[in-house]
Amino acid sequence: MKITLKKKKLKNGDLSLYIEYYKGSTTDENGKRTHLRDFEFLKLILHGSPSSAGERKENKENLQLAENVLSIRKSDYIQGKFEVKNMSKLKRPFLDYFKEKMEEKSNSEKNYGVWTSTFAHLKNCVSPGLIFEEVDDIFTKKVRLYFEQVAYTKSDLPLSLNSKYSYFNKFKACLRSAFEEGYLNINYAGRVKSFEQAESQREYLTFSELQSLTITPCKYKVLKRAFLFSCLTGLRWSDVNSLTWSKVRDEDNNIFRVNFRQKKTAAMEYLYISKQARDLLGERQLPQERVFLGLKYGAVFNNEIVRWCNRAGISKHITFHSARHTNAVLLLENGADLFTVQKRLGHKEIRTTAIYAKIVDEKMKESANIIPVLNVEF
Repeated sequence: MKITLKKKKLKNGDLSLYIEYYKGSTTDENGKRTHLRDFEFLKLILHGSPSSAGERKENKENLQLAENVLSIRKSDYIQGKFEVKNMSKLKRPFLDYFKEKMEEKSNSEKNYGVWTSTFAHLKNCVSPGLIFEEVDDIFTKKVRLYFEQVAYTKSDLPLSLNSKYSYFNKFKACLRSAFEEGYLNINYAGRVKSFEQAESQREYLTFSELQSLTITPCKYKVLKRAFLFSCLTGLRWSDVNSLTWSKVRDEDNNIFRVNFRQKKTAAMEYLYISKQARDLLGERQLPQERVFLGLKYGAVFNNEIVRWCNRAGISKHITFHSARHTNAVLLLENGADLFTVQKRLGHKEIRTTAIYAKIVDEKMKESANIIPVLNVEF
């Protein structure tokens, strides 16, 4: 076994110290190699960019302490006393470990948000003092029952089926991780049933509703431009918000393109846009400047989208992401094939795009009875 001291960079730039226990690797029948590792997080932090003598001193002391722990762990292993570390794991509070796993997701904004929401719920049903030694089937079923019958949203409404699915899956992911890292001797995640995932409703605007929205005043002009741009291009909020002029290409013969790396998938995209979409961007500025300067994510702009829709006579619950759904539906309604829509939206799998085709099919069914009934005589 190889025992080493390692550092993990946190969201704020600091470094978390931990010990890695590398136990070699295994190869399955298909030739896939899996590395076997355990981790022990020491709860010792180094300042990423120490700005004072005090912070430099604290870094030196914490690093020395971590190295001392490393020496003890190596000594224990040599003397055959490695079970000492495992016993300490059994005494660790479950919520403390869950929070550690949550912080490891801090680089992924959306995923981190689900983990933090799950943590908030778990604090309602798991005692702060509950340790891994007390984790069993009764405990996992108790947590599942909480999400099924007790958990409510901040608006005092029962959790949706998809929220139950997402939150409970994070709980199970934590259990799996604990099993893999030696905190549990049994993988309880595989012994408790998950919630079913419901097909989420994808709210979108029809062409006539979008037309009404374009002629209706919006309190924030930058929000109106950004939302309509998303409707015409299908770009996500994160990609619209981070769009800079260096990514906008004006070519000859009124051909316009946006070259960008998707925030969600990190894939590089080359998206052709219409002249109307380009006009919504306005006059070109310096390459490093944001196109939609002043656009912000938060309750103020989210609420204004709802009020803007209400002023346009649209009662649907429209969010910024609805603009992306609108783009997909309008493309399909106007003759674009699934493969083209998949490429424009940057979907990795065609089945994701096929959901929009189902929406269009439903509208086709509705249109069967649009023509008034004829009074037929022979």
